[in-house]
Amino acid sequence: MTNKDVAEKLRKVYNLMQLAGENRFRAIAFDRAAQTIEGLNEEITTHIEADTLTDIKGIGKSIAEDIKAFSETGTMPVLDALKEKVPKGLIDWLNISGLGPKNIVKIHKELGITEITELKEACQSGAVADLPGLGQKSADKIIKSIEYLEKFGERARLDQALNVAEPMFEFVKELDGVIKCEIAGSLRRAKETIGDVDIIVAANADDTGSIFDAFVNHELVTEVLGRGDTKSSVRTENGRQVDLRIVSEEEYPAALMYFTGSKEHNIVMRQRARERGMALNEYGLFKLNKEKETDFDQPVSASSEKQIYNKLDLNFIPPEHREDYGEFSYYEDNETMPLVEGADIKGVVHAHSRWSDGKYTIKQMAEACIERGYEYLAITDHSQTAAYAGGLTVDEVKQQWEEIDRLNEEFSDKNFRIFKGIESDILSNGSLDYPEKILEGFELIIASIHSGMEMPLEKMMARFEAAIRDPFTDMIGHPTGRLLLKREESKLDLNKLIELAAEYDTAIEINANPWRLDLDWRYGNKAKETGLLTSINPDAHSTDGIDHIRYGVMIARKAKFDKERVLNTKTADEFEAWLMKNRRGAVDAE
Repeated sequence: MTNKDVAEKLRKVYNLMQLAGENRFRAIAFDRAAQTIEGLNEEITTHIEADTLTDIKGIGKSIAEDIKAFSETGTMPVLDALKEKVPKGLIDWLNISGLGPKNIVKIHKELGITEITELKEACQSGAVADLPGLGQKSADKIIKSIEYLEKFGERARLDQALNVAEPMFEFVKELDGVIKCEIAGSLRRAKETIGDVDIIVAANADDTGSIFDAFVNHELVTEVLGRGDTKSSVRTENGRQVDLRIVSEEEYPAALMYFTGSKEHNIVMRQRARERGMALNEYGLFKLNKEKETDFDQPVSASSEKQIYNKLDLNFIPPEHREDYGEFSYYEDNETMPLVEGADIKGVVHAHSRWSDGKYTIKQMAEACIERGYEYLAITDHSQTAAYAGGLTVDEVKQQWEEIDRLNEEFSDKNFRIFKGIESDILSNGSLDYPEKILEGFELIIASIHSGMEMPLEKMMARFEAAIRDPFTDMIGHPTGRLLLKREESKLDLNKLIELAAEYDTAIEINANPWRLDLDWRYGNKAKETGLLTSINPDAHSTDGIDHIRYGVMIARKAKFDKERVLNTKTADEFEAWLMKNRRGAVDAE
């Protein structure tokens, strides 16, 4: 049983409680407990065995009993009871934009339907429009949201969201009347998947009409979902919803903070405000009156997010860290946290060429790196077991080494270096994919799993542990094997894996491919605690793929990595020295 397993069960309780009409605050407690468990630096089983669950912030006696029951029996009584109240199909309705729990329950009870297909038919027939409090407009919106979900799914990858948000943002911020403008929401927080895109604007009331006119008529817009005095929503050509909110300049800092989130971060911020005799909401920071209610006639001056944080005895918290994953205790005492930046990256590690399943030659990949200002490239084509990806035989490895030697001579006047690497499959017993004589010849070995990904937790951990202990392993590639919005991750105790990798001075990459973004940022606290090294790797299979590094930097910052713990911020000579230190360890081990 992993932390993820427990968190998933608790979130299911949260969702079902909403649909069952349970107390809202009790439901939220399960959601917050799930978030807390995901961020633990140890496995929840250690707390179960030590009977210390209630020592964890946000885990009360009742939820602790639910977790214990899940550990002992594989089920939660609270969840089983809710499943009897709420049909399974209704949970999927929560993904439908604009359809909250109350209306879901109303439609279900009145019409006796549970599936999304039935809901769509009921909207088309007029049955939903006839229900009190809904109407034809609501039914039409539900149909459009369902069609959108059918076509595009609930969420978008980070790269997909940026491809929508950035052109819209660049357009809006240059409009007449726009005083300030920023992307908000989960995209500003650099989440790996994004729902709707949020843009916040500060403008005078006289200019809001013209700004909204320009926004809804942007060339990327295919449908206007709603147009109001302070908010307009549109659907873009790739199916993403973009919401534009316009507030006054005075309201802007609080609105930007509120709509950036996260929900959990905002809850703590509101609590801190109340503890200091103030109220914080999307309109600003205000004093409380004698009845402890918000006094809108007594605003507390704050002209920036930084000033709001300062008023609540905090230093500025970067948007990436606003998840209630330990940021409050850190930024109470520290002005900043050193974080890696895109400009710090000096080399491209983990890239494929035509030797395996890449689209370009090694020379073309190297030239693309040089054009982007990088100092080195570590070519890591697939190993022999990955025959489906053109994995290299021993003879092909030797031929590739000869080509790399020739290219290094050719590029010597450009002060550019190509390293001889491999992405070695970790075999089912944890060993690497070549005999030792060949392993010795590589300068970099990234050990990854590409098959047998559904192994039980214990066997998968043993497999990874063997690879990490192997003296030839320099780095672990995409540890969970997940493909975002497409394939679930393998069963892993990542906290233990991080501890082991740090102990053996083995890096765990942040795979910057937007399908992966793996190592998961949620394990950033554990990585920081252990001093884990990483490398922000594009896993590039083309020259364009090199630019995935951008997404990896965003995730590395969210995971609290500083420059010193990111290997490819080193110069070519420094990177080589680190590899040689690891390689000497391999030779000594023999």
